[in-house]
Amino acid sequence: MSLHAVFENGVFRPVERVDLPERSQVLIDVRPAPQPAESEPIAPDEGWDAVYAILSRSYPTGEPDLAARHDEHQP
Repeated sequence: MSLHAVFENGVFRPVERVDLPERSQVLIDVRPAPQPAESEPIAPDEGWDAVYAILSRSYPTGEPDLAARHDEHQP
């Protein structure tokens, strides 16, 4: 399997979904990906649009101050 990833903060982050069980160990052969020409626009992450759409929604919870209970379920 080959996949495209971005190296950020010391971690390789896959650009597309990877069909592997969580915490799977893999071997990686690292090669720099060809860079797009300056005239080609870089496509935005479509997934982030969906994330921001979900985060922008608000729901009635009946709780006037959610921050007051933020530690309630912490160990």
